[in-house]
Amino acid sequence: MFPPSSPPLTPELLLRGYMSGIFPMAESRTDPEVFWVDPKRRGILPLDGVHVSRSLRKTMRTCSYRLSLDTSFAAVVDGCADRDETWINAGIYDTYIDLHQMGYAHSIELWEETHLVGGVYGVAIAGAFFGESMFSRSPDASKIALVCLAAHLRTCGFALFDTQFVTPHLHSMGALEISRDDYRSRLKDALSVEATLDRQPLPETPAAFLAPQGRTP
Repeated sequence: MFPPSSPPLTPELLLRGYMSGIFPMAESRTDPEVFWVDPKRRGILPLDGVHVSRSLRKTMRTCSYRLSLDTSFAAVVDGCADRDETWINAGIYDTYIDLHQMGYAHSIELWEETHLVGGVYGVAIAGAFFGESMFSRSPDASKIALVCLAAHLRTCGFALFDTQFVTPHLHSMGALEISRDDYRSRLKDALSVEATLDRQPLPETPAAFLAPQGRTP
């Protein structure tokens, strides 16, 4: 972990940080300071090894949720910050909005009719996707968004899905902890890969992402 950021957080500084293997956080919503994090153990979600439980597969097959890509980015960030404790302060929020407008930050949204019920967002640079946060307002919504995002990243040619840390929630879905050196090696390789989230269209239904053995296609 590095001291609070001296220069103001900008989209350019944020991109350089990601490409160097670090990412920003704030102590709280109201704390104006930002610090940079460089974990000794880094979380990744293998794009060919996302575990989808039997119950989640059933939900994905039968739910009426609808998926979209980059249609309500700010609302997804708002949903992720809407909790008692959050690392998303005003500076971080504004910078990710700027990154989205520049084409680097993306969100997958999950809808129940016209209601946003879940989503996940992060930053894409070359063949690396840096997952930032997700939220859920309906059962399994964030899990479904994550599964669909991982499958879409693989379809679009991405090589790395960085989750920063591994929570019990992510571990149950196949996330792994790797060393800092291993992560930076994978990051270097991924940054040499050409990939974009719009290389392939995003299916509108979660069921379209199901594969026979409970893993993403």
